[in-house]
Amino acid sequence: MKKQIAYLFLLPGTVLLLFFLLVPLFAVLWPTVFPDGFSLSAYTSFFQDDYYMEILIRTLRIAVIAALVCVVLGVPTSYFISRCPARWKGILIAVSIFPMLTNSVVRSFAWINILGKNGVINTMLMNMGIIEEPLSMLYTEFSILIGTIYLFLPIMIMTLVGVMDQIDNDMMEAAESLGASKLKAFIKVVLPMSVPGMITGAVLVFTGALTAYTTPQLLGGNKSLVLATLVYQKAVTLNDWSSAGVIAAVMIILTLIVMKVLNLIAARLDKRGEVNA
Repeated sequence: MKKQIAYLFLLPGTVLLLFFLLVPLFAVLWPTVFPDGFSLSAYTSFFQDDYYMEILIRTLRIAVIAALVCVVLGVPTSYFISRCPARWKGILIAVSIFPMLTNSVVRSFAWINILGKNGVINTMLMNMGIIEEPLSMLYTEFSILIGTIYLFLPIMIMTLVGVMDQIDNDMMEAAESLGASKLKAFIKVVLPMSVPGMITGAVLVFTGALTAYTTPQLLGGNKSLVLATLVYQKAVTLNDWSSAGVIAAVMIILTLIVMKVLNLIAARLDKRGEVNA
C-alpha cells in the first residue's frame, strides 16, 4: 500500500516529463532516423562534414577544458570554505553563488565590456604601454571559455564543499602527525576522498558547457560557433529542423557517453580505495 502511494506521488512528475520533454524530443529526433524508412544517412553526413566536425571538436574542447579548470580552481577553494568557521563559511558560500543570481545575459555583457577592444583589459594594457593596439579577445574560443568557466565554477564549488564538509579534519592531523606536510596530506587524504564530488561537478560543468547557448552566442558570435549555437542557427534561422535534430541527438549521445565514462572512473577509483583500505 505504501509503495502504491509512493508511485502515485511520482505520477504528476512522470506525466510532466513525458508530455513536455520526451514527446517533443521524440518528435524532433524521429525524422532524423526515419525520413522515408530507417536510415542513418543524416548522421553519417554530419560526421563526414569537415565544417560540422570543426564545430564539434571546438565544443568538446571548450567543455573539457572548462571542466578541468573548474576542478583545479574549485578543489582548493572548496577546501578552504569547508574548513572556515561556520560564520565565515556562510558568507563565503553566499559570495560563491552570488554570480548565479545574475542572469547569464548580464554576465556575458559584463565580459564583453571586459574583453572588448575598448574594454577594461585592453584599456589598462594600453595605458601601461604593454601593447600598442587592442588585443582581439572577444568573439573567440578564448572568450567563450572564460565566460563558461565563470558561469559554472560556482556549481563546482558548491558540489565540492558538500563533499569536503564530510571529511574529518582529524584525518589531516593524523597524516601530519605521521610526518606528512600539509600539501602531501591534502594530496593523499583530501583529494582521494573528494573524487565523487569532483566527478559529479565535472559532469555538471561538462554537460552545461556542452549545451550552453547564451554565453557562446554573445561571446563567440558567428565566428566561433558551438553545437548549441549551430542548432539555433539551423532551426530558427534556416528552418532546417532535420539538421537541428541530428545535432541535438549528437549532443545527447555525447553527454550520455561522458557521464557513463566518468561514472565508471569514479566506481573504479572507489574500488581502489576499498582495496587500499
